[in-house]
Amino acid sequence: MSRRRIIPLILDHPKSLSALARELGMHPRDVETDLKHLLLSVKHTEYEPDIIPSDCRKCGFEFSADKLHKPSKCPKCKGTWISEPLVGLKLKKTLQVSPPL
Repeated sequence: MSRRRIIPLILDHPKSLSALARELGMHPRDVETDLKHLLLSVKHTEYEPDIIPSDCRKCGFEFSADKLHKPSKCPKCKGTWISEPLVGLKLKKTLQVSPPL
């Protein structure tokens, strides 16, 4: 049920895991689980995932986009000033074929 509530919240407006948890009144771990399932099932719909990965604000290292939670520290500089990843959905771009003349 909460997975359906997440779609309108992140459609064209990527949000962090903690922001979604606050809006839904849920624990971040539960939201992360729901988001993982949602991102897997969204392949078969008109939406596609829009994930902005975490990055280190100290050295600029960019983490992989497959993690939805914030890493504890940067593997490059060992800094802890890390941005949260943002997760969103956007409509798939469809290729329009013009009718033959």
